[in-house]
Amino acid sequence: MAFKRKVLGKTDYGRRLRLLKSKDRRFIVRITNKGIIAQIAEYSVNGDRILATITDKALSKYGIELRGNNLQICYLVGYAAGVEAQKAGVETAVLDIGRKKFRKGGRIAACLKGITDSGVDIPHGEDVFPDKKRLNGSHLKNPVKLNEAVKNFKKLEEKA
Repeated sequence: MAFKRKVLGKTDYGRRLRLLKSKDRRFIVRITNKGIIAQIAEYSVNGDRILATITDKALSKYGIELRGNNLQICYLVGYAAGVEAQKAGVETAVLDIGRKKFRKGGRIAACLKGITDSGVDIPHGEDVFPDKKRLNGSHLKNPVKLNEAVKNFKKLEEKA
């Protein structure tokens, strides 16, 4: 079966080709039913080379024991991906969201805000990010204190 991933709805080859032609590193965001995966990848003839990977489960390394794919976790995964990307020498990237649609103020936008706040330059519009109240978790029963979490990232970054 030719282009099996296209038939299964997993890959948009037109979008992928445009991303690869840009020759920029890609910030890949995939939201699953139970979590989130963020990666920094660059194109290679032998296959994409992954420079950094962070999942919601990996946040425990930074002292955050929560899992899931809500806005706060998405922001923190993006921030952690930015920290790891900078360790790998990545300063700029383009957003790769696969077959998902980008929604203003959504989980992918929260992840994008996290990586841009960490210092990685990714082209975006200013009005796409979630509201600060939602990022701080005012709509959640048990919100993560983002200021403390970001301080944990910075402390661990200084130790390394």
